[in-house]
Amino acid sequence: MALRGPPEDRSPAELLSFGVLNLDKPPGPSAHQVAAWVRDLAVVERAAHAGTLDPKVTGCLPMLLGDATRMAQVFDDSDKEYVAVLELHERLADSSSLEAVADEFEGEIYQKPPKKSAVVRRLRSREIFDLEVLELEERRALVRIRCESGTYIRKLCHDVGLALGTGAHMGHLRRAGTDPFDDTDLSTLEDLSDALAWADEGDTEPLHEVVRPAEDALVELPSATIADSAAREVAEGAPVYAPGLIDVDDVSQGTLVACYTPAGAAVCLGRLVGDPDSDAGTVIELERVLV
Repeated sequence: MALRGPPEDRSPAELLSFGVLNLDKPPGPSAHQVAAWVRDLAVVERAAHAGTLDPKVTGCLPMLLGDATRMAQVFDDSDKEYVAVLELHERLADSSSLEAVADEFEGEIYQKPPKKSAVVRRLRSREIFDLEVLELEERRALVRIRCESGTYIRKLCHDVGLALGTGAHMGHLRRAGTDPFDDTDLSTLEDLSDALAWADEGDTEPLHEVVRPAEDALVELPSATIADSAAREVAEGAPVYAPGLIDVDDVSQGTLVACYTPAGAAVCLGRLVGDPDSDAGTVIELERVLV
């Protein structure tokens, strides 16, 4: 079988069959509906969103195309960043009291999912890495939140209002980032449609700007390099054996790693289970084959 070539040398068809689109989700449709639109626009069999967003929420919604849908698990635990409008129920003289309360919410917090949530409603902890008040005007505050995946921002805004003593609820919400993507290079559905039209006319540069190699979604995972011969075996379902391992990051047993060919093409996701310095035996057990 033929392995994928270097990510930077891929054709439009290869990009669409194993690519990622850092989409700026519009308000209104569900994340599932947006994924269906992307699939139909790109004329691919599969497209999947990496981390759902409610219909009214806008912003960073990475879309995985083709075989890249197999690596959606990478985003399950990725940190998130949001910009939200905090609607206070009473006016504040200045932002100092709000800033003091915001500081208290940084760190570990406890939340119970709302009644309409798809997960079990039990108390769970989440980490708030940063809660910054950007601006306060009348009864509206603009806040930036960087947090652990699975944090309920609506509930966080409600709890901040209780702690402040004024009461509050969440207004507009926009996701500014889903690691490793952020809002500095978002593309719209219109951008994708235009880029595909230009590619049909022979100008592929806009498409290469909008759709990126799927390997870009794996940059924060530890990596392993395996021989081409080992990659072909992985494509048939075999684990990575010691003789086929060229190099691997220094990580502990059980760590999820992304395996690449020497040309930099992603082959699989797997967990380190053996000694990388050994001469025999299984070193990486497969979780997702990407070829």
